[in-house]
Amino acid sequence: MHPAPSVILFSVLSGLGFGFLGYLGLGVIAATGWAAFGLWGLGYGFAVIGLLAATFHLGNPQRALLAFTQWRSSWLSREAWAAVAALVLLAPVAAGAWLGFGVPRAVGVLGAILSLATVGCTSMIYAQLRTVPRWNHWSVPATFLGFALTGGAILAGSPGPAALLCVGLGALLSYGFVAGDGRFAARGSTLGTATGLGHIGQPSVFEHPHTGGNYLLREMVFTVGRKHAVKLRVIAVVAAALLPALILMILPAGLIGVALATTCHLIGALAARWLFFAEAEHVVGLYYGARV
Repeated sequence: MHPAPSVILFSVLSGLGFGFLGYLGLGVIAATGWAAFGLWGLGYGFAVIGLLAATFHLGNPQRALLAFTQWRSSWLSREAWAAVAALVLLAPVAAGAWLGFGVPRAVGVLGAILSLATVGCTSMIYAQLRTVPRWNHWSVPATFLGFALTGGAILAGSPGPAALLCVGLGALLSYGFVAGDGRFAARGSTLGTATGLGHIGQPSVFEHPHTGGNYLLREMVFTVGRKHAVKLRVIAVVAAALLPALILMILPAGLIGVALATTCHLIGALAARWLFFAEAEHVVGLYYGARV
């Protein structure tokens, strides 16, 4: 599928932001005063900027509020509600840490749960799609949550937990890349099953359905060269998982180490998320001869 920059930024930044807010809500970082203001502001900044980036992918951004009306059937709507609930619920916790007044711990814990629920809903927008076999798998929610937990731990400056989570994230990414390659073929979708003509032989595309470009070709059919995909996979695993773990374990705890590890992690996350979309094979490609 076409890797839209707005959706890549949305999923990467909001995942990092809500992951970090989850740690703050749980009280992993005992910051007060202006230090708390800066840390909470960082978490809210990543989360809100990510959510705002998503609106640039909408055909009519002014109708974004309509997303809240479909919560019974839409994971996008559930994501919107979970995000707003998390941000609103954590606001008094953030204010209390900044200004020095107490807020029941349960509020922060519930806000942390809603933060991770937001990331989970984001992942299910893609994992629910049977038309994209690479996405329709448990590893997609696991990887999205893995990025949120790992990025949050890196920002929290917790070397031990962050390093362990980095190792787990690297394993998840590697598994997702390798196992995902064969998932379309394993699903058994072919031009024969797509057209219903498979019982009389293997059909082939004589002519494309359209003489020019259209929405389906622009959004649903995208091909990335194998050579480039391998390079980006290596960059994703090394930058998102291996380098941050090494940086946090080698450099002394402090702002420089956290900033450097976070930068590497974001570079890897962007590469991984670009591949997440670019390598996704939608079954509609069968009609255009893009899949065998």
